[in-house]
Amino acid sequence: MKPVGSACNLKCAYCYYLDKANLYADNMPRMSEELLEEYIRQYIQAVDAPVVTFCWHGGEPLLAGLPFFQKAMELQERYKGDKQIENTLQTNGTLVNAEWCTFFRENHFLVGLSLDGPREIHDAFRQDKGGHATFNKVLHAAQMMASLGVEFNILCTVNARSAGHAVEIYRFLRALSPFIQFLPVLEYTDSRGQIVPPGTEGATLMPYSVSAEEWGTFICSVYDEWVRNDVGRIFVQLFDVTLAQWCGMPSTLCAFCETCGDGLVVEHNGDVYSCDHFVYPEYWLGNITETPLSQLWRDKRQFLFGTAKFEQLPRVCKRCRYLFLCHGECPKHRFSLSTERNEKGLNSLCKGYKMFFSHTEADMKTMRHLLEKGLAPALIMQSHKP
Repeated sequence: MKPVGSACNLKCAYCYYLDKANLYADNMPRMSEELLEEYIRQYIQAVDAPVVTFCWHGGEPLLAGLPFFQKAMELQERYKGDKQIENTLQTNGTLVNAEWCTFFRENHFLVGLSLDGPREIHDAFRQDKGGHATFNKVLHAAQMMASLGVEFNILCTVNARSAGHAVEIYRFLRALSPFIQFLPVLEYTDSRGQIVPPGTEGATLMPYSVSAEEWGTFICSVYDEWVRNDVGRIFVQLFDVTLAQWCGMPSTLCAFCETCGDGLVVEHNGDVYSCDHFVYPEYWLGNITETPLSQLWRDKRQFLFGTAKFEQLPRVCKRCRYLFLCHGECPKHRFSLSTERNEKGLNSLCKGYKMFFSHTEADMKTMRHLLEKGLAPALIMQSHKP
């Protein structure tokens, strides 16, 4: 859910969503209370499961204001029936204050905080619209949420500036939160400077992107630090998901699922798109004021969008020994050609992921064996002591 669309008080150089404002004429979009109620009602009714998870995203969702979210909590209570409601929210942290923290804690929000590492790395690309640094505000938000009992994790992008500083960044972040996500930045633009999806002719790689080799080296370096010191204490999303895949469990991270299609986006005006990374006119499914959300999710176009993730993989991927781990990762990264047959659709980060999967394979199998015996995976650290 994008309650204020792409509106944000920051202007991060690598943001893939800021230019979505071009789809709408609103200077400061904001979902109306009437539409908020319609969305919450439709979404709760559409989910055929005992737990309904709301994901508030942006732009910067806190720009919607605290009264907006307080109203959302009232509406969730009104329509939840016998279902359990959970809320997650992704924020840049610069608007977080004690009042927001109290709200998050009392309503059991899981907050994702965007923080790229120490000051000089974070401020390289994450500045406000006036070009001012944001590190101090974000660090203060992390410290405040920790002290006031807000459950939060850190989302850290891996970009051209952070490449080569893996251990430094990891050590800094683990001191703030035991839950960390690393997200590789890889964006292409057209001649107008607009971020574009794979298949766009003449697309140009942006200089803030991380290369496959840099990504692989970065995440392997973090892993080496983690496996020596932090297993069972610090939880890195990619490591947890990879171990789960080795254990035959379904991925909890959409990028590593065999198919796509469950990550629809509802914009501030009720428009629905296939995915957060594919908010383009050709991926528009409809509007919840005209077509129920449940029907849009079942739309044939969405089904084909989801199955295309596997069907459009190049043959080299379908024969890869690590296919069961990544399933080609996110389709938004598939800008490269297969070296084998020059087939389109190869993930541009493929070499980096292969580096990581090969580097961790023996340990993952060992941790799987420990779990099968009812033992803690943290015992793996004994074999990595100097």
